[in-house]
Order: sequence, then C-alpha cells, then structure tokens
Amino acid sequence: MNQLPDEHKLKLPVAYVDIRFSVHATEDPEKIKKAAHSLFPADHITEVTFMEKVLRGYYGNRIVLFKTRIKDEEMIKAFVKKLSICLSEQDKERIFRESNLFVERGNLYLRLDKQAALEGKLELRKDDPIHIRIHFKKKKIIEICRELGIMP
Repeated sequence: MNQLPDEHKLKLPVAYVDIRFSVHATEDPEKIKKAAHSLFPADHITEVTFMEKVLRGYYGNRIVLFKTRIKDEEMIKAFVKKLSICLSEQDKERIFRESNLFVERGNLYLRLDKQAALEGKLELRKDDPIHIRIHFKKKKIIEICRELGIMP
C-alpha cells in the first residue's frame, strides 16, 4: 500500500512522532539536519524545528543532540505517508517479521540511515541513525502499521 486510505478523512491513531539524532564533531550539522528534514514532504520542511543540546563523548569530543516532537496531525499524516511510500518492501517486511524489535509499549521505533536520507531514501540502519519513535493512541500497532503501509 503506497497511499493512506481516504487520507483527507483519516483520523490517525498517532499521538506524536519523536525524531532525534546526534551530530559528531566530524559531521556537518546542517547536512544532517537536511537529512532529518527529508523525512517530510518539501511543503512541511520549514515547519520542523529541532532543539539542540551539546554533549561530550567518551573522549571529550563534541556531540550535538538534535530532537523534536511532532504533534500536528497534518505533519504526522505527511510523515507517515512519506514512510509508507519511501520505505522499501524489504524494510517493511523486516519491521513486520521482527516486530518484537520495533514495537514496544505503544510505540513503533525506527532507526533510519542518515546518508540515505540525504539522498531522499528511507532505509533502516542500526549504526548512528536518525531515531524515530511513533507513539500510538491505540494498542493494535501492527494492525495500524499495516493499514498505513508501514508494514506489509
């Protein structure tokens, strides 16, 4: 499924979406923010702002943590639609097959590749990812994700 059913009438069972990522001293913060903004359709990018927190790594290296919470229903719809269209069928299969690794306590957790996001692709990635938490209002997360096209 590549489109949300009756998307203008659809009341999403999603309360909010959290996005966070870290930028290491060797990375360009603007480039990584651009990657995170690519998770949204172009007409919503300016609406997404990130809070920054400067941290220190194990060896004293500078790490900047960026995070945001999206609560606006139209923004959430745009985000979910982009996920449903841009995640590969292979990644969707993996999320479904290994749902015990992705679903916990009313949340769907995804880790997306920063480099792929820069190229407009959404790919699952474990190492140094963009962290996504989608918090659902209802408990039937797998069923809802299948209806939204995030799982097969």
